[in-house]
Amino acid sequence: MFPSILIVDDEASILQSLSGLLTDEGFEIITASNGYEALKIIDSESPDLVLLDIWMPGIDGIETLKEIKKNHTTLPVIIITGHGNVETAVKATKLGAFDLIEKPLNIDKVIVSINNALNFRRLEEENRYLRKKIIERHSISGSSAPVQALNFQIATVAPTESWVLIKGENGTGKELVARTIHQLSPRAEAPMIDVNCAAIPETLIENELFGHEKGAVSGSNVKMRGKFELAHSGTIFLDEIGDMSLATQAKILRVLDEKKFQRVGGGRVLTTDVRVIAATNKDLETEIENGRFREDLYYRLNVVPIEVPPLRERAEDIPTLVDIFLGEAAANNREKCKTIDSDAMEILKVYPWPGNVRELKNLIERLAIMVNDEIIGVADLPANLLDPKGGGNLFSIADLQQARTAFESEYIRKQLAAHENDIDKTAQAIGVEPGYITAVLKGTRD
Repeated sequence: MFPSILIVDDEASILQSLSGLLTDEGFEIITASNGYEALKIIDSESPDLVLLDIWMPGIDGIETLKEIKKNHTTLPVIIITGHGNVETAVKATKLGAFDLIEKPLNIDKVIVSINNALNFRRLEEENRYLRKKIIERHSISGSSAPVQALNFQIATVAPTESWVLIKGENGTGKELVARTIHQLSPRAEAPMIDVNCAAIPETLIENELFGHEKGAVSGSNVKMRGKFELAHSGTIFLDEIGDMSLATQAKILRVLDEKKFQRVGGGRVLTTDVRVIAATNKDLETEIENGRFREDLYYRLNVVPIEVPPLRERAEDIPTLVDIFLGEAAANNREKCKTIDSDAMEILKVYPWPGNVRELKNLIERLAIMVNDEIIGVADLPANLLDPKGGGNLFSIADLQQARTAFESEYIRKQLAAHENDIDKTAQAIGVEPGYITAVLKGTRD
């Protein structure tokens, strides 16, 4: 398919000559003699590029460019003019023009500019596709109500500049939430820099955060840029913020308030423009009461709180996650994808998963490697899943079915109460047949 180019010029001779030359070069040509006509054609024909004259009757090229960029931000526009000057070039560039070419037109220069613009657009589209794939890989998978609520919060806060505090148990996916927020934000083109506050020794935290000048740190003869400097114009992710010492918390708070810092051993004041996302597995309000976390820093970070649910609260997502992890293991090991039988899946759905999604992922990866059969069964599961409390009280399939029935019964009773105990209304609200509700309440559902 040949790229389509819309030529917009009020001079018929320009339209005719450019159309002929560019057609010979293999482009599909559309023409318009004014800005109004051009805007209609763009909406209906979706050209790949626009060659736009500046001086035209009605709305001129600059005003036409403004309108194009309102609704077609990625459409490349090359300005052509017989009255080019620095002011026009600067204005057109600020409005999003890819290039500006003066009349009389040099066809070789026009073709080079067109090819450069089309290549640039292709790269932008590839980047958007890759970013979408990254977002899909980093997003929280599942269709349960807790996950839907979480994804709604992420989609709402991500396009803003608001700071976010992510709370949740270890292994729930707090970092995945942070990366998804960053990838969906206006800062996605800039880096997201991770700081594991629990892993950096107290003696090195200031050096890690703010960097150092040459010779300021023993054993280092080079300048090092710190995390805040590296994250400039992007996002800094302060993971496990609750494990940071009070002394470091004070230094962090000062930088967040003033947006300025100095490298260790340096005298020059550096400015930083970062979006802050923090995460913790601790109850920071309890930490404040016990004197282990600064209240002012907590309120500085806790602009938009997001709670990541533990896996035990979204057990219905486990089959989806298992399929994903089995697929990843098969791809990584270049083997046929294994499956897990229904009895083993029931055990996975009832187990409380203290290590959350991380524990599930590690288990599935291990089973995919160690189990020789293509189907993973109950006998392949580790003993702690069958006897989670110890003492030899193993789950049977009957136990699992009873537990599942109890969960369903509790859920149905809550939904009935919310709908005035009307079975028909409740069934319609949760998308089941009325007989299903009756069967669950009587304990007779298959």
